Amino acid sequence: MMRTPLLYCIAGLLLLLYGCGSPSPVTNGAEYPPAFTEQLEATRQRIDQVIADGIQVPLPKDMAGGPTHEVHKQNWKTLRDAGAMYRLTSNAKYAAFLRDALLEYAKVYQSWPTHPTQRSYATGKIFWQCLNDANWLVYVSQGYADIYDWLDEDSRKTIDNDLFRPMADFLSVDNPQFFNRIHNHSTWGNAAVGMIGLVMEDDSLVNRALYGLPADLIPDDLRDDDTGKIKDKYGRAGFLAQLDLSFSPDGYFTEGPYYLRYALSPFLLFGKSLAENRPDLGVLEYRDGILRKAVFSLLNQADPTGDFFPINDSQKGMSLYSPEVVKTVDYAYYYFGKDPQLLSLAEQQGQFTLDEAGVAVALAIAEGRAETYVPQSLTFTDGPEGTEGGVGVLRAYGTNDEQTCLVMKYSAQGMGHGHFDKLAYSLYNEGGEVIQDYGAARWVNIDQKGGGRYLPENNSWAKQTVAHNTLVIDRTSHYHGKISIAEELHPDLFAFATDDPTVQLVSATTDNAYPGRILHRSQYLLTAPAFAAPLLLDLFRSSGNSPALHELPTWYHGQLLSSSVEYNVSNDLSPMGENHGYQHLWLEANGKTQQKQAAVSWLHDGRFYTQTMVTQPDDELLFVRLGANDPAFNLRRDPGFILQRAGVTTTTFASILETHGSYTPRDEIPNDPYGNVNEFQLVINTKDYTALRFAHENGDEWLLMMTNTNNAPEAEHSLKISGKTYNWSGVHHLTKTN
Repeated sequence: MMRTPLLYCIAGLLLLLYGCGSPSPVTNGAEYPPAFTEQLEATRQRIDQVIADGIQVPLPKDMAGGPTHEVHKQNWKTLRDAGAMYRLTSNAKYAAFLRDALLEYAKVYQSWPTHPTQRSYATGKIFWQCLNDANWLVYVSQGYADIYDWLDEDSRKTIDNDLFRPMADFLSVDNPQFFNRIHNHSTWGNAAVGMIGLVMEDDSLVNRALYGLPADLIPDDLRDDDTGKIKDKYGRAGFLAQLDLSFSPDGYFTEGPYYLRYALSPFLLFGKSLAENRPDLGVLEYRDGILRKAVFSLLNQADPTGDFFPINDSQKGMSLYSPEVVKTVDYAYYYFGKDPQLLSLAEQQGQFTLDEAGVAVALAIAEGRAETYVPQSLTFTDGPEGTEGGVGVLRAYGTNDEQTCLVMKYSAQGMGHGHFDKLAYSLYNEGGEVIQDYGAARWVNIDQKGGGRYLPENNSWAKQTVAHNTLVIDRTSHYHGKISIAEELHPDLFAFATDDPTVQLVSATTDNAYPGRILHRSQYLLTAPAFAAPLLLDLFRSSGNSPALHELPTWYHGQLLSSSVEYNVSNDLSPMGENHGYQHLWLEANGKTQQKQAAVSWLHDGRFYTQTMVTQPDDELLFVRLGANDPAFNLRRDPGFILQRAGVTTTTFASILETHGSYTPRDEIPNDPYGNVNEFQLVINTKDYTALRFAHENGDEWLLMMTNTNNAPEAEHSLKISGKTYNWSGVHHLTKTN
């Protein structure tokens, strides 16, 4: 096995570049770029402190966030980094410390029962779930690889046979329901078994990791009762199958960016090990470079602040600057093309991987090669063949060059982490979320909140359709909230157009979220000199064969300022429903719309927002707040408003959202606090075409026309509006009419 990578060769080149100077105690004479050396010194101090204090190997008993969980979690980082310190400094005290710590684990591992919590479908031994055991083994195997050739034969045999082989068997043979399926959990399991197999030069473990368990090791409970065949869920498995089935052809991970950020670690770490030890597999080039595509897919799924879009079961706040993404950026630069824009991300992360990739990134930054990272408007397909919907991302810039980012989700369900929110959207600017996706009801690694597990409200609220900014019919979630139905169905892209940066469009349709009903949503980011920030123009058409209650929520951040609709405040709050998420909503106020348009404005993080909506005489505006039926206070008390339209068979919701002005409490002076759209109307609304007119208070007026049926780019269209004929080709046409 190639346990000594290219790092020492790179160190020699750096000596020539930087000069020898006096030897550094942390690098034993090797001169690394200053930022890398600084991180290495911090790592040395941390590991030296653990060596002085002695490592703890307690009997596992706690859920995530509890004391024993956190000790073992910290141990995997310490043992990994101790190996790196030996590799980088040749100081044998780090190898000896790592050896002795592993021998301590080897003494007790086989005597430990499965974790006493018994709260997982695959209970671990070191942690409450096998997933965390696999995390531990992935990272510790890196440190073990660094000292394997240094070890004496007796220590190596003891660690191999009393710790690592039993652990690999536990994660795979003893827990096939964890190891043998397509899921981010299984990717960790495959990588853990494969990486330790490579270290120990055990081909049986490596093959198990690459191709899944052999059929004779699949137990009866994972087989069909009638035929005895392995259930589809547990059939094709292993690391190569994960590469084939977890990503679309353009690198979109079906579980969403939060989980891709997490799952890329085993993909990249095992991929790197395979590239060094099994180059015949060509893993880094596998499936037309799917790992490279996955990396850049992840980096392009972040808002202007760097936070990842909280699609599906996502913990908010995970970002481009999270620890796991350091590896993603460094490896992307080193293995996938030396893109200088990645260096600016690495600079902001301020950390490097302790290997040849990290050295290369630190050196390139020191040489001034970094360029500003500029994400693009783009669309991702979903599903292994790219045929299961996708996600569209639009980015536009206002007069002050601040970015506005729109995300529309029309993807597949996302496996067990998916939400019932087809054609949902979220909106961001450089202050963060404006119109939010709830994410997950979970407090990761907070022991007091269910030991860090998903909370019951994740199913009863966060996954439900009303929790998102998309249309709800008859207060029932898409696919009736049943994952068995949702996993078989998906929306389809109708149009994605970004050639003209002033008029960008993402449009998608579905005919299966509700039986007998077609939903079609089209969203534009429009820029014009009259508006300081890009406008979001939203068209949501619903057509069916029977009347239904339609409700379109908007989940905004901030403080409500005003509404053009007169409303009645409820002083006797009660839940709005009994299921599909409505049981968690308080109705705080409501009012009937009296005009042909309605506007709601709010203030958030020093910016004003106004949403203007086309309305009908019997529409009702509901002001709602999250928090009903939540005795443990697991949910945020978020505000929202719902435009309700009852008893309609076919209808179109249209709105335009402005970002305008500013306010600072220090100065107490509002700037441009009122919206500028003073006219907004549907002038054509048929099965085939929709046309909207909107105007700025300064007198500027625009007409937006689009086809609802023929999305061919070369298709010719013609509409007569107010006595004038408009001709265009393609899906849409925007014209200034004065």
